[in-house]
Order: sequence, then C-alpha cells, then structure tokens
Amino acid sequence: MRTAPALLTALSALTAYYVYSPLPSSLAEPWKLMLLDATFRCAQDMSNFAHYLGLGHHLKVLNFVSNYFDKSDPSSSAHLHVIDTVFDGVEVRIFQPQVELDGSLQSGIIYVHGGGWALGSARTRSYDSLCRKISEDVNAVVVSIEYRLVPNVHFPEQINDVYAATKYFLQAEVLAKYSVDPQRIAISGDSAGGNLVAAVCQQLTQDENATTKVKLQALIYPVLQTLDFHTPSYQQNMDMPILSRYVMIKFWLDYLNGSHSFAHAMLVNNHTSLDVNEAIALRQLLNWNSLLPLSFKKNYKPLIQSIGNPSIVQQVPALFDPRVSPLIAHKETLQKLPKTYILTCEHDVLRDDGTMYVKRLEEVGVDITHDHYEDGFHGCMLFATWPTYFSAGVRTRDGYIRWLRENL
Repeated sequence: MRTAPALLTALSALTAYYVYSPLPSSLAEPWKLMLLDATFRCAQDMSNFAHYLGLGHHLKVLNFVSNYFDKSDPSSSAHLHVIDTVFDGVEVRIFQPQVELDGSLQSGIIYVHGGGWALGSARTRSYDSLCRKISEDVNAVVVSIEYRLVPNVHFPEQINDVYAATKYFLQAEVLAKYSVDPQRIAISGDSAGGNLVAAVCQQLTQDENATTKVKLQALIYPVLQTLDFHTPSYQQNMDMPILSRYVMIKFWLDYLNGSHSFAHAMLVNNHTSLDVNEAIALRQLLNWNSLLPLSFKKNYKPLIQSIGNPSIVQQVPALFDPRVSPLIAHKETLQKLPKTYILTCEHDVLRDDGTMYVKRLEEVGVDITHDHYEDGFHGCMLFATWPTYFSAGVRTRDGYIRWLRENL
C-alpha cells in the first residue's frame, strides 16, 4: 500500500514532464496548447513505435489514427449540399450553398488543406467544418481538394493533383454546372496547403491559354522556402508546440523524398553554405535583413556557413525548385499574381516565410493584405470549435473569412 502514493507521485511527475513546455505569456491559452501538443506528440510516438515494429510507415499510421477519430462523411443540410466527387482523377469534396439564385452566380473557392504534405484530409472534421463555415458565410461553392500524400507520393505529385483539380474546376462548363461566376474565384490553403496554393497560383499565371483567371489567393501561415532554417521566427520558435523547426525539416525531407540523415545539417543551413554554388544567387532573393520589419528581426543574426554539405542538394535537387519554394520565384512571375491575403502568427516557425512573401509581392505591385496575430500559433485556425477551442482560432478564421467575403 505504501508504494501506491510513490507510484502516483512518479506518474504525476512523468505526466507533468511530458505535458509541460515553457511558453511565452503572449501566447493564447498556453496550458490548453500544452495539452494539445502533448496529445499530438503521444500520437507521433505511437506511430513511430508502430513503424519500429514493422506495422507500417509512421506517417501512414499517424494519418490512419487521426483520420479514424476525425473523419467526417459528406453530410448535407437544409442550407448546404455536400458531395464527394472526382475532378480529373483527383478526389474533391464540394460544398454548395442551397439558395435561390434567380439566375445569378455564386463565387467559388478552391481550398487545399495542410498537414506537411503527409497528413490531413478534406474529409476530416477539422477541414470539413472550416469549409462549411467558409461556404455558408461567403455564400461560395467551396472545392476542397483531397490530394495524394507522402509516403504514397512525393514532390511534385501533390502540386500536380492540386493543379489538375484546379484546372478542371476552371473549365467553363464545370463552373456553369455549379453556378459559379468565372470572375469571382479564389484559391486558398493553410500551411503545406498554402505552399501548394502559392506554387499552383504561380503556375497558373504562366498559362497563356487560360480563359478563366483566379481573382484572389489566400495563404494561411504558409510554408514557402527551404533555403534558410535560421530566420528569426525559426530561431524564436524552434521548439514551439504543434510545429517545431526539426519537425518542419523532416516534413520537407519526406515531401522531397530525401533522407532524414540530412536533417541536422539542414538545421544549421549546411545545404546553403557558400560552397553550394546553386544557393548563392537564390540567397539574394531571401535576404531577411531587408525583407523583415525590425520588430521581427529583433537581435537575431543570419547563419551563413562557409563550408557545408553540397551533397544534400545533389541528392535532393528539388530543394531549390521554385515550385517547392515559391518565395524565391523571380519578380516577373510574382508581378502577375492576383490580389493576395497572407495570415501569419507570431508563435510560428513559418511567420517569416509569409512575411517575406508579403514584402516581395509589395515590391512588384501586387495588392496584398497581411494579417498578423501576436497571440497566434501554427495551425490555430483549425482550433475554433469544441473540444479544441482557442480564441485565436476563432479570430483568425473569422478575419480570413471576412476578407474573402469583402473581396471575392
């Protein structure tokens, strides 16, 4: 009996050690975020253990577990018709408001979910709920794309899926079928989905035969570059819950089909050292000393290695592909982009990716809106409903939807 209190104390201490992470006071609801992050890390540890036992790839296991508890079937209501269908071989979920149009047309929004190109789904409750909210509040037909994921496919297949589904939807006969106004179409995505949207939007500007143009792009805490993992936000938030710097690098390597053995070298920018010839010119497009405001730069210093590991780029050549890093696209491509919305969060390793893209688009004359949330964290927009309610989630979601409604 005497051992019971000791065991209870030890278990409590172990739980507190697993859950507790020191977080800045400016972060929205830190204790709730600690619990959420502990849940995610527990799922990741379980998937890694299953991988170790040979039960399947850890990303497949993690996706299976998360989708098992979060999957949502296409459920229509009196106000919204929801169906799963296929656009040019790519699965999509469509949300269509049930309103009397009297011959008028609705706007259209293409949505691309996040998840590190490996996780998430248009069919999870999180994204189903978000797309329902967008469709109802904006009165828009929303096409949520179910692109293929790592490890089943790697770059550039995710981009190819989003591009194919987007081009299919932009056909005149398809827009007419869903009563969508070809002059009022937006494309949007969060995190890795924001990366895919930025890449596809740049591709669409190069299509001289396109008859229907996208009016808006909206990027929610997007990941936009692989050159520098020592931007101020990567340094400031390197161990922040939901998405740490090391986890982001592993997502990149999985997406680009590279070895995780490169992760630690990339943590210190050995892949873009001065002896990597391909990186020299590109670094001029990603000079955060000139692209970031003083309030973001603080006292952080750039990290540029004299001697690094050129073999990383040789084995993962896509690292410097503009489709992978839309932030390094040339100005001739950027100046053709449509009106843009970018949302960033202070407590996010990707804060500076989005902010630098804002600056680059401003420099070439693109109409840009930048919403920055001082108490926000990566992924917060998905946590706007019970049981994972965060005030920052509601405010980011509602601000984003308000911009869509006012500009589309």
